[in-house]
Amino acid sequence: MSDPVMTKGSTEARKPVEQQTAKEPTLKGTFVSVMILGGFLAVSWLLVFFLFLARQ
Repeated sequence: MSDPVMTKGSTEARKPVEQQTAKEPTLKGTFVSVMILGGFLAVSWLLVFFLFLARQ
């Protein structure tokens, strides 16, 4: 027996048209924030590494 919700003709399994065409928010600000944080971590790591080399 097949589940009535999973049948091809069932309208319960289908999403309304409004939900299918909803636009997702842009994540440009999140991307920029992550890149700035990554750049800060990379620069600080390099500064500590060069300080370590200079003290040897």
